[in-house]
Amino acid sequence: MQYNRARFLVALLAAFCLLAFAVACSRSADDETDAADGGDDSAEVASLTPYKPSGQEGSIAGTINFSGAAPAPKGISMDADPVCASSSPDAQAEDLVVNGDKLQNVFVYIKEGKVGDKNITSLRFDPPAQAATLDQRGCKYVPHVLGVQVNQQFNVLNSDPTAHNVNADAKQNEKFNQGQSPGAAPIVKQFKRAETVIPVKCNQHPWMRAYVGVLQHPFFAVTDKDGKFEIKGVPAGTYTVVAWHEKYPQGLTQSITVGASEAKQADFSFTPQQLTAESVEGGSLRLMPALELPMLGAHH
Repeated sequence: MQYNRARFLVALLAAFCLLAFAVACSRSADDETDAADGGDDSAEVASLTPYKPSGQEGSIAGTINFSGAAPAPKGISMDADPVCASSSPDAQAEDLVVNGDKLQNVFVYIKEGKVGDKNITSLRFDPPAQAATLDQRGCKYVPHVLGVQVNQQFNVLNSDPTAHNVNADAKQNEKFNQGQSPGAAPIVKQFKRAETVIPVKCNQHPWMRAYVGVLQHPFFAVTDKDGKFEIKGVPAGTYTVVAWHEKYPQGLTQSITVGASEAKQADFSFTPQQLTAESVEGGSLRLMPALELPMLGAHH
């Protein structure tokens, strides 16, 4: 019996050793994958050529038009949370905001191009010292669309007297899914890689949506209620400029050449035919049970 027990203990020890070896190999493979995907982002950023302003930078400004009849605004029922219902009794969805014939919440940015003989993606632009802020106010994300630079501080606030859950579904950056109670300290993050765009939602209030565009450079803007945008400090060069909207994920593009100290005009026009199926559904947005349980205080 003692011999059989000894054989069993030896076999068990061997199994544990094999398991430990497999885990170590898995971690090693994961580390290699992270490195291949640019896991050491600080080294990658440091390898870029710093951009030195010439004093003759230009700008790109324009208007985003909506050509045709826009769908009627959709109401949002917040009755499941009395705090939200009382703070925003006549809330409307922000997935398509058309004022007259102008389209709000369009993320306009330089996707690629050349500054002299260098690609703009090979240049390093220091992030702003001021943090980019996404607030939860009236049980909505404010602003609905936001631009952030790589390594810029990104703060999420909760100005509501009710709890929220901030779920950033990043693909190229670290995901996070974190609860935030009323009066809680800001959630402070940084995005290490360019990613256009990161959807953000609240698991507790499914109508809450925001979109964060993350770029290596500062050449982006979001259209206001009049459909206007302006991108400042643009180096002389030729660029591909993209106008992105959540209902137009493919975006619209233009090739634009900016001369020294030139103020360039660039207008875009979207049509109802470009709407996704979700945007033309009738009726109001209703509060549905969250598909994911709030991960209070959790990070992914």
